[in-house]
Amino acid sequence: QVRLTESGGGSVEAGGSLKLSCVAPAYIPCMAWFRQAPGKEREGVASLYGVDHTNYADSVKGRFTLARDAGQNTLVLEMNNLKPDDTAIYYCAAAYAGGCPMRQSFFGHWGRGTQVTVSP
Repeated sequence: QVRLTESGGGSVEAGGSLKLSCVAPAYIPCMAWFRQAPGKEREGVASLYGVDHTNYADSVKGRFTLARDAGQNTLVLEMNNLKPDDTAIYYCAAAYAGGCPMRQSFFGHWGRGTQVTVSP
C-alpha cells in the first residue's frame, strides 16, 4: 500500500481560496483528488496523468488547478472562488496504470482525507 499524506484543508468563506497538497513517497504517474460531501457519494474533482494531462469535473473547471510540484511527488490542488457546495472531505488517490480516468475503481491507493469547509 502506498502512503499518501494530504494537507491544506480548512475553513474559508465563499469566494476564498485553499491549497491542498498530497505527498507520495515517489513519483506516481496518475494522481487525483476526489471529494465526498455529507450524505453524498464520493466524486472525482480533478486528475493528472504525467506532467500536464489534467482532467477536471465540470463543477470546478475554471476555479481549481491541479499540478505537481517540481519534485514530482507532490500533487497540489489550488482551489479559488470556493463555494459552499465545495464543502467536503477531499481525498487524494493514486494509480500506477495509464489512462487515469476520474473513476474511484481505477485507483488502488488513497489518503485519509482532509476537510474543506466553505461558509456562505
